[in-house]
Amino acid sequence: MRRLTVFFATALLVLTGTAFADDEAKAPRPVLLNAPASGSDLPDLGSPTETLISKNEEFQLGAMVQRELRDQNALFEDPEITDYLQTLGQRLASQSADGGRDFHFYVIKDDSINAFAVPGGYIFIHQGLILATSNESELASVMAHEIAHVTQHHIARQIRNQSQQALTTAAAMLAAILLGAAGGGQALEGGIVAAQGLAMQQQINFTRDNEAEADRVGIGYLAGAGFDTNAMGNFFETMGRHEGLTMTYIPAMLVDHPVTTDRIAEARARAAQFPPRTEKDSVSYELIRERVRVLSTSADVDLIGQYERKIKKGTADLADRYAYALALTQHNRGEDAVKVLTPLVQQHETVTLLHIALAEAQAKAGHTKESLEIFARSEELFPRNVPVTVRYAQELMAVGRAADAHNMLLDLFNNVPPTPDQIRLTALAASAAGDAGDAYYYMGEYQIAGGDLNLAAQQYQLALASPNISQIQRQRFQARLDEVRDFLMSQRKRALSDGGDPQQGQGQQGGRRGG
Repeated sequence: MRRLTVFFATALLVLTGTAFADDEAKAPRPVLLNAPASGSDLPDLGSPTETLISKNEEFQLGAMVQRELRDQNALFEDPEITDYLQTLGQRLASQSADGGRDFHFYVIKDDSINAFAVPGGYIFIHQGLILATSNESELASVMAHEIAHVTQHHIARQIRNQSQQALTTAAAMLAAILLGAAGGGQALEGGIVAAQGLAMQQQINFTRDNEAEADRVGIGYLAGAGFDTNAMGNFFETMGRHEGLTMTYIPAMLVDHPVTTDRIAEARARAAQFPPRTEKDSVSYELIRERVRVLSTSADVDLIGQYERKIKKGTADLADRYAYALALTQHNRGEDAVKVLTPLVQQHETVTLLHIALAEAQAKAGHTKESLEIFARSEELFPRNVPVTVRYAQELMAVGRAADAHNMLLDLFNNVPPTPDQIRLTALAASAAGDAGDAYYYMGEYQIAGGDLNLAAQQYQLALASPNISQIQRQRFQARLDEVRDFLMSQRKRALSDGGDPQQGQGQQGGRRGG
């Protein structure tokens, strides 16, 4: 995490440099990833009409955090986990005033019980938190709380609260907030005190107010999405038990997430204002929780033995058997995994995770024909399902059918927004299929997802220079290149007119070569 320390501090200095600029001479806005724009999916420039940090800048900061975590391999790049978390998160975010557009949810490879949000709709859930939850509503309650931090613009309000302080002090304060969250520590306010050295108690109270507001707004999202509102108070108790002795050495006033009896009581009082829940947890929740366990447990832990003992005792449920099969597949025991999964698929035909696991177990066992048949049948049962299609495409590429994989991915992602990792997979499929033009084009899209428009423009130029591209491809590549160039030119003009650096906001990670 040391590299992250330097990164966050630098990023926030850049960001707050813009946020605290004189109103008469605005600093150039950094390029924004995934901002809503009319008629274009390129970034727009935003407008700081309501806060000292514009919506554009909120998205930029969130994208910077996400890119850095991805570069450090800190995120779970797993289609099944990502799809579940995004679906659950969108169900909650849709309860917000703007319908929850442009939210992004990720799992971090960290065993601590923590979650944090950064501006721009980026929500990060630690794997340890998912494993600590006992039901879907508890997980949803944490996500709803973090969504509320974003919808209530708490980081922007932190900047406004610090507007009378020195730029470097405010930047260090913000870095402490994000670093404390990313590191899983509950005493990040102590870092704020060390960073700013003044207005200590006022700042702590402000952060506590944010927490109270996130609880209040989040429980409304939780209820609106059909989850058990009692889960928020229940999980507060779980957090309190896990904190244990670590909390005894931290003064209560320096803790930004105080798990007190008052907070639990307030959560329970709010929950009582909503009608009882009538919906049940999804089957996917328990399967995904166990999937996280299997994928995150070190190889020296005998997970297979643990699940076998549950099965022998008769206490194993569907999720345990699914996880047992995953562990068997991971240990190259595909034949054994097939025996476990085949009856599960027959008994639970609507559960996509079981179909994918069976197809992958067949492939691990060397039964390529059977694996592809299961994937093909799953594609018919669950058309354009992201995990099914992505895993099917990966298997097609493994057996030399890259062109089929490429076409399948194009059909999917023309209808469903892809993640950066999935864009890269599409580029690799195009390359393996011999379609150099599309390979360069989708690497350009991958660079846009990473915020580097200069490198994206280079990829589009290579796409245009590729042999044997069709007229339709040429028009598509040229249109995208023109769009990027026009945006970069508008950024340069704005920077020059404001007397700033013309390179600001043109892909500050220009030296990165992704892929």
